[in-house]
Amino acid sequence: MKSIRHKTAGPKGIGTIAKRTAAAVLTGAICAGLCALPVQADTDTINSLREQIDQAEEIKKAAEDAKDATEDNIDNLDQARDSLQGQLDGLTQDLTAISQNLEEIESDIIDKNEEIRQAQEKLEQARAAEEAQYAAMKKRLRFLYEDHNQTYFEILANSEGFSDLLNQSLYIEKLHEYDRKMLAQYKAQREAVEELEARLEQEKEELDELQAQAEAEKGKITDSVNSTRSGIAGYSDQIAAAQQQADALAEQISQQEEDIEALKKQLEEELAKSRLARQSSWRDISEVTFTEDDRYLLANLIYCEAGNQPYEGQVAVGAVVINRVLSSVYPNTVSGVIYQYKQFAPVLDGHLALALAENRATESCYRAADEAMSGYTNVGQCVYFRTPIPGLSGIQIGDHIFY
Repeated sequence: MKSIRHKTAGPKGIGTIAKRTAAAVLTGAICAGLCALPVQADTDTINSLREQIDQAEEIKKAAEDAKDATEDNIDNLDQARDSLQGQLDGLTQDLTAISQNLEEIESDIIDKNEEIRQAQEKLEQARAAEEAQYAAMKKRLRFLYEDHNQTYFEILANSEGFSDLLNQSLYIEKLHEYDRKMLAQYKAQREAVEELEARLEQEKEELDELQAQAEAEKGKITDSVNSTRSGIAGYSDQIAAAQQQADALAEQISQQEEDIEALKKQLEEELAKSRLARQSSWRDISEVTFTEDDRYLLANLIYCEAGNQPYEGQVAVGAVVINRVLSSVYPNTVSGVIYQYKQFAPVLDGHLALALAENRATESCYRAADEAMSGYTNVGQCVYFRTPIPGLSGIQIGDHIFY
């Protein structure tokens, strides 16, 4: 393969290279505070990353404190709910006992009503018997006293003798005595039944009063049960909301931890880059020989990395590759730099291979490659570029930050 020196300039020619070389001197002066001193650029990035990590740690700490406070609140709500649940259990037991008591009272009232009904039946029977006995006695008395002359005459006329007359008189007297006795007995039965009825009615009134008291107590306990259940439901809703907040905070903390880990990883990478930059020594472009293959490879890498960027961005990508070739901490050839493990995404995802197979590099990509290989750089000694991220400082050209 034919070797070419950095004097190869592509379409623009030697005059253009001379102008670009002069421009490179001016650009180097402008970039003195940036990539011409890569250690300083790395320091800015490192400081920014450290500030971001500190801020992320503060946010994480605030989220952890909020989560702890929320979990303490959940514990307090749990205790309050458990206390109400204990009260509810007690009230439920009381309500069950009162309900059972009411059932017993209602059963007693039913039994008492039956006893009263039976007593009323007996009372009606006693009154009827008393009235019947009284009516029979009155009838007999009326018969004896209203028609006593005829009766006595009939007794005398029909008596067979004095003895028989005496017996008839005794019979009449015993009949009167029987009537009086039966009347007194029926009266006593009636009075006893009336007393029983009165006692039963009193007992029923007492049961009705007990029932009313039990119903009132049941109503109070039922109200307390409903109120307590409502309180428990309220605490449960608060606990659910607090738990949701705690879960959200836990997720936020987890995300912050991931962000912090990513920032620390990026910080470590920047520190490593800074160490490499401090250890690096640089060759002069005149010490490097490039081949047509180098030009072809670099132009197609520029196409893959910056084909959609302005021309200055394409030159900057080429300059980063050449800066690495010139640095002692990277491979000393274009192919070595480009194919270094995990350095350029188009190499990893296969886009560079496709571009090389079809020579997709445009005329501007070749011009940018030629300028970079001539020693021109518009990014000083920067050896990295990427899309912008918060905290990363450097030279921005198009959609890339060079540092």
